[in-house]
Amino acid sequence: MPLSAVAAPYAAFVIDARNGEVLHSRNADTRLHPASLTKMMTLYIAFEAVKHGEISMDTEVRISRHAASEPPSKLGLREGQKIKLRYLVRAAAVKSANDAATAIGEAISGSEAAFARRMNRTASAMGMTRTTFKNAHGLTESGHLSTARDMTLLGQHLLYDYSEYYNLFSRQTADAGIKTVSHTNRRLLQSYRGADGIKTGYTRAAGFNLVASARRGNERVIATVFGGRSTLTRNARVAELLDMGFKRAPTRVAMRTPPRPPYKGGVAESTAVASVAASGDQQGKSIRIVAAAVKRSLRPKLRPGVAPVLVAKADIENALKEAQAVRLDNGSATAPKRSPKPVTRPANLVVASVEDTVAVAALTAKAETDTEVVTRLSTSGGRHWGINVGRYPSRYQAERVLLKTALAEMSTLDGSLRKVVSKSSGHDANFMGLTREMADLACRRLQARQVTCFMIGPN
Repeated sequence: MPLSAVAAPYAAFVIDARNGEVLHSRNADTRLHPASLTKMMTLYIAFEAVKHGEISMDTEVRISRHAASEPPSKLGLREGQKIKLRYLVRAAAVKSANDAATAIGEAISGSEAAFARRMNRTASAMGMTRTTFKNAHGLTESGHLSTARDMTLLGQHLLYDYSEYYNLFSRQTADAGIKTVSHTNRRLLQSYRGADGIKTGYTRAAGFNLVASARRGNERVIATVFGGRSTLTRNARVAELLDMGFKRAPTRVAMRTPPRPPYKGGVAESTAVASVAASGDQQGKSIRIVAAAVKRSLRPKLRPGVAPVLVAKADIENALKEAQAVRLDNGSATAPKRSPKPVTRPANLVVASVEDTVAVAALTAKAETDTEVVTRLSTSGGRHWGINVGRYPSRYQAERVLLKTALAEMSTLDGSLRKVVSKSSGHDANFMGLTREMADLACRRLQARQVTCFMIGPN
């Protein structure tokens, strides 16, 4: 016996998927509960994260207590269990499993709350102007709302932006790792000619929702219904809307698909959140790091057994003037003709004050004809700084992101050292050997392109 919804408001929207032309609209901009249509955005971000190297389909995701405790529909995941992302994606797309959707969000963003913020950034970038997500699965929550128009647009983006994964939504069964799951909309897929997806949704507050896509020849139509009263009546209404769409859509049109939204991965807020991977007692925790320049540089510790030698400021100024006259060219250039001033280099030269670390090297210049200037890098202007561009589940992913970032930002990262720092919670992708100014510039340029980045000060 089919479930019945409690008088949920009705809305419908139909478009020609090839160019976005509206073929039918009713209450299309009314904010309603989307239910499991939400998972379309969860899956969109999962595909996006895989594309940009944040995670892979073979990444083993550790299931949190929060994910395991989600109510049905669910895959039946257990706390502490490890399962590949590909199986979670199949469970969310085919069975509409709430535990799988939450686990996907936590694996990508560290927590469901952080993932919801990313969902909202992505929705805004798509033009889903009346949508607000609060969770990854779509269970009823205050403020978790969308519209028939916005969900139709999201379905269109799924179809065209990640067409390589679109076949998931037409599979009537799928291997989800721990069991084989059946499609929640297999009746429409079996009965309507050309139907190949996309997603169902039901809660008492939402009623029976569906975003459906069908293709016949060169024509493709997407129809969305909110507030159906049962699976049977909803499917019948969607079939009517699809028929209407195919009748109204021209046989040939110029393709005009929506532009893919800019990548909104990582953190686009002033305070960056470096999410800790879900593992052991670190589950659910996060590290908050201010994405700005370090305001204070700690004085470096002296090496054991080395006594400080104070250098007069006048000597430093004279040394700087002499250093500026020297043209360095791999140590082979000669200085302008002048009488070199012999300088006796102390055996253990250390400057006591951080402010005096400015190029003390000129004091160590040799008295030979080919003057050699030995420079000690300072903690303020020297290459003691770095930047972090994310934490990743595997060393391979971190190295891949470092390489891609280096190629995209060659002008500011040239000469830096790519370094992966492995920790129990993941693998940090760092660029080291930068000056403070270089690190600040690189971070600002990367953040302008929505790439996660924060500065690392000298230790």
